[in-house]
Amino acid sequence: MNAENEGKRLNKYIADAGFCSRREADRKIADGKVKIRRKSRKDEPEHEPVRASLGDRVFPGDTVIVEGVELQKKEKKKVYYLLNKPVGIVCTGDPDVENNVIDYLGARERVNYAGRLDKDSSGLLLLTNDGAMIDAMMRASSHREKEYIVTVNKEITDDFVDKMRSGVKILLDDDAHLSGDHPRGIYVTTRPCHVKRIGEKKFSIILTEGHNRQIRRMCRALGYHVTSLTRVRLMNLTLGDLKEGRSRRLTYEEVETLRSELS
Repeated sequence: MNAENEGKRLNKYIADAGFCSRREADRKIADGKVKIRRKSRKDEPEHEPVRASLGDRVFPGDTVIVEGVELQKKEKKKVYYLLNKPVGIVCTGDPDVENNVIDYLGARERVNYAGRLDKDSSGLLLLTNDGAMIDAMMRASSHREKEYIVTVNKEITDDFVDKMRSGVKILLDDDAHLSGDHPRGIYVTTRPCHVKRIGEKKFSIILTEGHNRQIRRMCRALGYHVTSLTRVRLMNLTLGDLKEGRSRRLTYEEVETLRSELS
């Protein structure tokens, strides 16, 4: 059987269309937000779209509908944006969420973010319609460097820096870590990381993992409160002189270096 007759896995089809990553596509499929309209024969009326299931495949002539949006059958040209996200902008593609990052970027293409920042944080955010790259970055998120500049509410001590560098025991109590066995969440110890004091209340930190709100949780565990947090680097990508709230397209060299590091 040739590849056309085998079709393409639904989650890959959605990712290739630039709607979201494969992992997010699986969530949307499981939540009933994806439908498929199968190709009709010439002698029959157009089929009605039906709810898709995990593992479905898409064949030539089929139409995929995600959250009411009909995906283009032709794969779109890949675009890559770097945004200096301001505080208050939410990393979500849900158009019903006020100040969502997709509307804020205002790109003509349908894009998704690769590596989120929480609402209270600012800085470097990559947005693209390259689903394969988003998947690769998600798989590599626990191994690639992410650099942040952090300001806290009181003077930074040598003991604080040493403990941050060595690893801090934090409680992960977000929805993804709550269960019947762990109703209050789970404790993890963060990996050793690079920390440098750059002011009385300011430091830089380079992580190679990405627990939810990790830096804020680390600081809180040591008796500190984060007052500002900005991501300034993601792998080979840096903010440079890009002003807060502004965006630019990645250069060809940046994209190729990113792909090389992810391969």
